[in-house]
Amino acid sequence: MASALVLSACSGGSGTSAGPAADGSSSIVFSTWGTPEELTRFTEFNTDFMKRHPEIKVKLQPVASYGEYHSKLLAQLTSKTAPDVFYVGDDKLGQFVGSKRLMPLDDLMASDASKTKKDDFFAGTFGAAQQDGITYAAPNDVNNDAFWYDKKVLEEAGITEDPATLASEGKWTTAKFLEMNDKIAAKGLIGSMFWNYWATHYGWISTQGGTAYDESGAFVGNKDPKTLAAVETLGKYFQDKTFVDADSLPSGAGADSKFVTHKAGFFAQGRYTIGTLKGAKVQEGYDIVDWPTPDGKAAPTGIAASYLAINSDTKNKDAAFTYWTEFLSAEGQKFRLTGGGNAVPSIKGADDVVLEDNYPKHAQTFLDMRDIGFANYAAEGAVPALSTDISDLFLELYQGKNNAQGTLDKVAALIASKSGK
Repeated sequence: MASALVLSACSGGSGTSAGPAADGSSSIVFSTWGTPEELTRFTEFNTDFMKRHPEIKVKLQPVASYGEYHSKLLAQLTSKTAPDVFYVGDDKLGQFVGSKRLMPLDDLMASDASKTKKDDFFAGTFGAAQQDGITYAAPNDVNNDAFWYDKKVLEEAGITEDPATLASEGKWTTAKFLEMNDKIAAKGLIGSMFWNYWATHYGWISTQGGTAYDESGAFVGNKDPKTLAAVETLGKYFQDKTFVDADSLPSGAGADSKFVTHKAGFFAQGRYTIGTLKGAKVQEGYDIVDWPTPDGKAAPTGIAASYLAINSDTKNKDAAFTYWTEFLSAEGQKFRLTGGGNAVPSIKGADDVVLEDNYPKHAQTFLDMRDIGFANYAAEGAVPALSTDISDLFLELYQGKNNAQGTLDKVAALIASKSGK
């Protein structure tokens, strides 16, 4: 955070840059949130970009807090002082698309100047970035939650089967996963840890054969028997504390701490977990597997993403798009993700970064999950704070304050009240 504040102080203030100078040079502002490590990588990318494009100057405008970032950006867009190019979180994207302040990108992406054709991206990653057939942003990279597992904990629980091996044989079933969780819990350890957000509950529903939203964008989960059964299982395992909400763990004894000290068997997280395990020097005892299904066949799960957009009021459209398309290109994603271990490419041609160092052993799982995964439902992402409010309702289920049918009915009522669907 200190690094972020220093970078912010050096960014030259906020706001869209002035138009091209008399000598044809341009200056653009790029804004994002991020950890100090991520901000360092962005700074390195910008330095490299400006060497290749001496006619374009890029200023980094970071905001230390994700919670403050979007409200500040909306205020800047309203006052026409917003940066030229900026990140948007997947839980806020629909609100920004609806503001009509993001530049439509389809023609630019199809142009000769583009290094990011629309078909280069994995279709399931766009989500609320596309509205009425128009693309307003693209995923800069993604993180799908695989199940990381601790081999030492599984061994302590008397589990001799390897989850990734079972998956390769088509035997990674829901029954097998729950059986392992029961054995781990019987040893006084946590079976599985999850973050309480849309990709957890909708990922579980999807892999168990349920349907949350139909093709028209209407929520039907409260009327679908398979969804109800899936949520009943989810609620039961959270309520008996075999599953744990990672967000609710106390400070100083958080999910990462429990995982690296062998107190939990499974942890649903993205590729950024590599850094956590390597930092604790325990990486050799961990691997990943996709989510279990009733029949052992892989099914779609949620893909967390952040998006890159262009301010429709930018005075340097060409320079902004040049930066945008190179940042998102296969080369740009390789530059940003190589050696970092914190995300999965959203575009074709950059998958090698996930397989570097052959870690984890089954790193290909991240790519396989991305290829069939889905971004947050556009109907939900388009409504401010709706995903967060729905997660609060699921938390009531996990805490035993509601049952599965009651939770799904509350979700349906909330969606109807906020979106009219």
